[in-house]
Amino acid sequence: MSIAYDKICAFLYREARLLDDRQWDDWLTCYATDVDYWMPAWDDDDQITEDPHSQISLIYYPNRDGLEDRVFRIKTERSGASTPEPRTSHSVVNVEILGERGDEVDVRYNFHTLNHRYKVTDQFFGTIFVTLRDSGGGMQIARKKIVLKNDYIRQVIDVYHV
Repeated sequence: MSIAYDKICAFLYREARLLDDRQWDDWLTCYATDVDYWMPAWDDDDQITEDPHSQISLIYYPNRDGLEDRVFRIKTERSGASTPEPRTSHSVVNVEILGERGDEVDVRYNFHTLNHRYKVTDQFFGTIFVTLRDSGGGMQIARKKIVLKNDYIRQVIDVYHV
């Protein structure tokens, strides 16, 4: 089975828009319940960490429960890092299909996010590797690895930054 390139791009653009519009519940539906969501850290040798279980990560959720908890905290103002909620603008570019197998497709793309909070605008950029799964009812993200390329982050990084 093959997922059309334009449908992949439309899905990625929609996920970014949902973050920008703070439509948290709709954003969660973009993710499979068994999603592996990981943002590795950079080590002292300027290499990204390889194992979220034994090395440091900027974000790691082994399933959607962690994302649901983040959304709950954001929506109920129980997240100091998200209060007040920042304004974001996500750009998704250079979408490339890396491989396909069965009902899944591996995709790589670059992102650039502008984040405005407390009268300061920060930017985050990097590369994202996702596995998209066609679940019959539409696509969902089954795996997401975010390689953040910023050297310096002056605040706590969260799901809406990438």
